[in-house]
Amino acid sequence: MTTDRRDSQTYAIIGAAMEVHTRLGYGFLEAVYHEALMIELDRAGIPFRREFALPIHYRDTVLACQYRADFICFDEVLVELKALVQLSPREDAQIMNYLRAARLPKGLLINFGGAKLEYKRFKS
Repeated sequence: MTTDRRDSQTYAIIGAAMEVHTRLGYGFLEAVYHEALMIELDRAGIPFRREFALPIHYRDTVLACQYRADFICFDEVLVELKALVQLSPREDAQIMNYLRAARLPKGLLINFGGAKLEYKRFKS
């Protein structure tokens, strides 16, 4: 479920992403935005883990496969980056599945692929 409610954590992460988009613009591969966002999160003092392996639970069992989150910030915000021309409902469903599987309360989907930074907030 998406939410319009703003909070200080997602606000800070979005601010860092806006700085990256302002400086780099659009058109790079996703990996470039990963590296740049890591620098901005660090500069902003936002605690994060990058490419963090998260177990996926099914019923009472932890599956052998894992999901690698682009970023986990503040130990509770899953951040998924994209560099697409436009986001689709598929990406929304993907982050909702990741949130449920990782058992995290909040998520951000950030798309660097357009002329304007696109982001969506999610709650599990």
